Formats: sequence, structure tokens, C-alpha cells
Amino acid sequence: MFVDSREGARRYFLEVWRKLVEHAPLSPLEATIAQVIERHPEYHALLREGERALSQGFGGDEPAHNPFLHLGLHVALAEQIGADRPPGVRAIHARLCARSDAHAAEHRMIECLAEVLWQAQKSGRMPDEQAYLAALERIA
Repeated sequence: MFVDSREGARRYFLEVWRKLVEHAPLSPLEATIAQVIERHPEYHALLREGERALSQGFGGDEPAHNPFLHLGLHVALAEQIGADRPPGVRAIHARLCARSDAHAAEHRMIECLAEVLWQAQKSGRMPDEQAYLAALERIA
């Protein structure tokens, strides 16, 4: 999912929501996003707000408090698992899913992803894949 701003990302989610509600055709990426949205009914009221949702603040960038960030992390994780990038993430996902339901496993994984992304942003560097994989291994 390539967007150039927070508003662009939110608009993308809103467009997928619109297509989902209207049963419009979805691209493969949109289908992935739609699956993530469907698994989060707690955000459907927000998505129904449409344009009004674009300017809402959510008390920081914590994934637990920002629905768009939370959904975006799920999408990023789905793309990682699909591509097995970084190598090994798909196997870790499978191990976690074997012990609990997939959605709960993914929530644990996105906590690790969010931490690595936050550290990268804080340090001004690229995300550390090895640190990410190590964090995932600790929870697996």
C-alpha cells in the first residue's frame, strides 16, 4: 500500500470500505485490506463516517488507539506473510496460529512490528529486520 500522507492512507481505507459495502470489484491489495476491515467490526462505524474520519485525532500513534494505524499494521503484516519478507515471518506466523486463532496471533505480531517501526522512526534509520525477527521469535 503506497500512500504519500496520513490522509492518503485514510482515504485508501475509506475507498476500500465503500467498495466493500457496495460489493464493487476489488484489486488483490484491496481484497487484503477488505479482509482486515471485516475482521475489525469495532471500526466500521468510523469508516461509515467517510470524509469526517479523515481529520479525526486518535490520541497519538499507538496502534491500540489509532484505528487506521492498527488496520495498516495488519495490512503490512499480511503483505509480509504473503511474501515471507523478512524471511521466516511466514513460519513464525504459522507457529503462532497453531497455538491461538490467527487474529490474536497477528495482534501479537503487529505489536512487534509497531515497536520496530517506532524505533526506526526515532533513530532515523531503516527498520531493523533482525530485531523484528528476534522479537517475533520471543513471542513464538
